[in-house]
Amino acid sequence: MHIRKIWIIGKTYRHIQRYRQILTVLFKYGFGDLVHTLKIEQYLEIGLQMISRKRREKIETLSRAERVRMAMEELGPTFIKMGQILSTRPDLLPMEFIRELGKLQDHVPPFEYAQAKDIIERELGVPLGQLFKDFEETPLASASIGQVHRARLVDGDEVVVKVQRPGIRKTIEVDLEIMLHLATLMEKHLEGWDIQRPTRIVEEFARTLEKELEERFAMQFIGDTTVYVPKIYREATTSRVLTMEYVSGIKASEIARLDEAGYDRREIARRGFDLIMKQIFVHGFFHADPHPGNIFILPGNVICYLDFGMMGRIGRKSRENFADLAMSIVHRDETKATRALLKLTISDEEPDYHSLERDVAEFIDLHFYRPLKELDFGKILHQLLETAARHRLTIPQDIFLMIKALSTAEGVGRVLDPDFDAMEQAAPFVRRIQLQRLHPKRVAEDIYDSGSDFLHLIKEIPGELREILRQARQGRVKIEFEHQGMEPMLSTFDRVSNRIAFAIVLASLVIGSSLIVLSGVPPKWHEIPVIGLAGFIIAGVMGLWLLVSTIRRGSM
Repeated sequence: MHIRKIWIIGKTYRHIQRYRQILTVLFKYGFGDLVHTLKIEQYLEIGLQMISRKRREKIETLSRAERVRMAMEELGPTFIKMGQILSTRPDLLPMEFIRELGKLQDHVPPFEYAQAKDIIERELGVPLGQLFKDFEETPLASASIGQVHRARLVDGDEVVVKVQRPGIRKTIEVDLEIMLHLATLMEKHLEGWDIQRPTRIVEEFARTLEKELEERFAMQFIGDTTVYVPKIYREATTSRVLTMEYVSGIKASEIARLDEAGYDRREIARRGFDLIMKQIFVHGFFHADPHPGNIFILPGNVICYLDFGMMGRIGRKSRENFADLAMSIVHRDETKATRALLKLTISDEEPDYHSLERDVAEFIDLHFYRPLKELDFGKILHQLLETAARHRLTIPQDIFLMIKALSTAEGVGRVLDPDFDAMEQAAPFVRRIQLQRLHPKRVAEDIYDSGSDFLHLIKEIPGELREILRQARQGRVKIEFEHQGMEPMLSTFDRVSNRIAFAIVLASLVIGSSLIVLSGVPPKWHEIPVIGLAGFIIAGVMGLWLLVSTIRRGSM
């Protein structure tokens, strides 16, 4: 989705109205300090929203992460989707925020059938009856982006039609433009955020809103009879309408119904976990949210994935490093496990290796004294994340999504089969990854790639040195020093100097007015010189203004 940069807020009515709503919600949930730090007041006149004392006390009992989640839920679909994506980015946010944003809910009342019908007919360019033999007016489900109706095509195929909510595209475009502007201000005014590049995150988010990944997922399982992906009907699909095959199945969480239908829950648990392992360790492209609501079970214990809104990709090198980490932990080798963990993570500064190795050893001792089948795979992975976070090691998004998918898949497996052993199911895939690296063809490829990179580097060095010397001779080599963290101090100095100047003017007014009153300069009102009285009134207003401003800034 295309987003435009906003340089002057308030150029359009739609921006100023939505900006007021966003700032009101930020104030409501106690983020007035952020609004002040980003200096948004200079772009938009807004008064501090009055919040009742009872509500303010309630908000103060909540954590900052809880308030962020509640604010995003109130701000609507764009912010909810952004929050859901941020919940997969431990490289950007602390784990407390990751867990809280993972709770974001997206349930709103449905819109009228007449509106849905109008959107479908305008998008597809034909009357509804020309494409659909039957179309249910009551939606199956509703969310902030759109809602789903069951229907039957004229050729008899049963389908579901996802219709985008009226006006939602314009709302999303405005929200994205405002998000981009806020991200720009964050890079400018918040120390360290220029490295995180929130503007790039917003741009990536805009692109993900239009991705269609069902077909790519289906292609990698052609010929696999244990999995089914619903078909998309391209002739009845546009950017605002998605028509896909209706699948009648039983949710993986509906244990009683599965038993009544005679399905083999143990086999389903095994197949489901094998499928997620194949997606990750064979194809490197996986369903990142395989919770029970996104999985239907079809006759023959076939697994059907729904809702491809969150997909993950993981490269070969990351898969291999994760396999090394898993095997070294199982073999209780904290040295190899620590090295593998460092390869998987990112850090701005070198961690204390011995301290990290000690924590990894304690982590292994805490969990791996029991038989593997008694271990909670998901809990172990998340505690490993927390261990890494304590040492300021950042988990890349692809690794986090993989861990989240494995943890969720294991949870589904245990619901279906209480004796399900995720470790046993994962072992063959991990061993296969390790053995693939020792295959002669792979070893030869690695040697060839390393040699090519080395030769390329040797060829490039003389040219790079020549370029540096040429620029030095021309006086174009510059050494730049960057002062970081100065902006808050400069802003404070500006505010202090402004208040001092204001106070000097105020004192001058008081002294000048006193001299005029004492000298009795006409004209007079009740024997008091009018000019002196006016000076006292102006001085009083200015003094009150200065006092209120100081109290508002919390700088008494």
